[in-house]
Amino acid sequence: MSVEGHENNHDHSHDHDHHDKGNFFTKYVFSLDHKMIAKQYLITGIVMGIVGIVMSLLFRMQIAWPEESFTVFKWLLGDKMAPDGVMKNDAYLALVTMHGTIMVFFVLTAGLSGTFSNLLIPLQIGARDMASGFLNMLSYWLFFISAVLMIISLFVEGGPASSGWTVYPPLSALPKAIPGSGMGMTLWLVSMAIFIASSLMGSLNYVATVINLRTKGMSMTRLPLTVWALFTTAVIGIVSFPVLLSAALLLLFDRSFGTSFFLSDIYLAGEVLHYQGGSPVLYEHLFWFLGHPEVYIVILPAMGITSEIIACNARKPIFGYRAMIASILGIAFLSTIVWGHHMFVSGMNPFLGSVFTFTTLLIAIPSAVKAFNYITTIWSGNIQMNPSMLFCIGFVSTFITGGLTGIILGDSTLDINVHDTYFVIAHFHLVMGISALYGMFAGIYHWFPKMFGRMMNKNLGYIHFWVTAVCAYGVFFPMHFIGLAGLPRRYYSNTAFPLFDEFYDVNVLITVFALVGAAFQLVFLWNFFYSIFYGKKATQNPWRSNSLEWTTPVEHIHGNWPGELPVVYRWPYDYSKPGLPDDFAPQNMPYVEGEEQLHH
Repeated sequence: MSVEGHENNHDHSHDHDHHDKGNFFTKYVFSLDHKMIAKQYLITGIVMGIVGIVMSLLFRMQIAWPEESFTVFKWLLGDKMAPDGVMKNDAYLALVTMHGTIMVFFVLTAGLSGTFSNLLIPLQIGARDMASGFLNMLSYWLFFISAVLMIISLFVEGGPASSGWTVYPPLSALPKAIPGSGMGMTLWLVSMAIFIASSLMGSLNYVATVINLRTKGMSMTRLPLTVWALFTTAVIGIVSFPVLLSAALLLLFDRSFGTSFFLSDIYLAGEVLHYQGGSPVLYEHLFWFLGHPEVYIVILPAMGITSEIIACNARKPIFGYRAMIASILGIAFLSTIVWGHHMFVSGMNPFLGSVFTFTTLLIAIPSAVKAFNYITTIWSGNIQMNPSMLFCIGFVSTFITGGLTGIILGDSTLDINVHDTYFVIAHFHLVMGISALYGMFAGIYHWFPKMFGRMMNKNLGYIHFWVTAVCAYGVFFPMHFIGLAGLPRRYYSNTAFPLFDEFYDVNVLITVFALVGAAFQLVFLWNFFYSIFYGKKATQNPWRSNSLEWTTPVEHIHGNWPGELPVVYRWPYDYSKPGLPDDFAPQNMPYVEGEEQLHH
């Protein structure tokens, strides 16, 4: 970017300063400042996370103590879904469906990509703001509207969508199929269409910002790995989200206009329906073409955050910077050609199955590169054990344990035996759910001082980490074993099968761990919201980190830097470098005499 560009930006930021002294609405509600929009995403994601976790506790209680009456069911689900406090099977399916949808799209996608892309991209590349502040604000408000619609769908006649979070037809395509196929399902589809529009706006903005607004000296090979990960995530979103949009629109057509894209030869209560020529497997292809890249849309930001925090807290340069970039790009490319491994049991041609097996096993290579690089960076580092570092180490642990079971599920012959059992739940919750949440928690603890100018309580952070880590494995580790033994998922109760009686105790154990783990998230919530107002005031660079966001003043201004934009002289991982007075060298620090001129 030219010097004139800097000056223009500089003047522009002064205009912003005057505007931003405006009223409450322009500052906190319809803000164009990327830092405020990041906070909006984060707090919306946390609220949705509370809803998603409460749902999972309700259906866990139902599986552990089937047909029991609970007052909490009566309070939260009402007489219709839980007469006399006993959960109906329709309610169970609806809870499972909405829990999956909310956690995948509204918590993990928003909490990671929405929050950290907005917060970090302009700050870490040395830009005043996003390429388009207005588009950025619009993407948040569309996300908010879609979240509100998803919540409203819980209260409509017939109940919320209940065909699984993947909403396979015919349950999702026939309004009369089951109670949850009515209005709730239509709202689900409309909400998802708006969510996709929001994601696309955000992603285009992130990509444009990284390509066009890097400060002087900030070449692509000097970008922090967080920016690489968030940039690549945005590219995956742009490629794959439109496919899910088409699936949602075609489903709406099938539901409302009598078309037959996904329906064929359907009998309802003995009556032959007029649909013919469609195929539910076509829907599966469209859904999973987004559904699998979605896993990486969720996990890549967590990986980028982990790279940044591990290097900073090990006081060591990240090991294999270029290999890490290559693995991010490799994951992005491969993630779009592996979707068929979700469909090994759909009657797919076995030859096609073997192709998808090959590409799925291939993606283990860049994933392993990342895991080894994290471990090598930590190796013999001068480690600072703060909560964000603990969550990053937890991330590496769950990513490896969850990833190993992925090798089993990625093989078509082995997958057929454990498909749709608890083994699958254990795998993807560890690798996607827990790992991504750990990445999100790590990012919140690390960048909280940047967001709110205050520090979170470290001791509460330690309690939060250790209880969460023990409970997460307590919930998902036993599921591998009951899954291998054949216990199917999404069953409201297993009492009809004497074969599964012996797993009763295991399900109770899992549920107890889930309840304890969820209760201790209250420690995090207290720490988060209390620290926003009463936490210890943060210094400018509390973690002694190299990246540019810590060169901005603690109090927020729209435009990030009060004067000139910083100029970048080095890569972001010059920690503990010989010849320097400190053990870190910010990116905007010129080379000094006596420093080893290592070329990166």
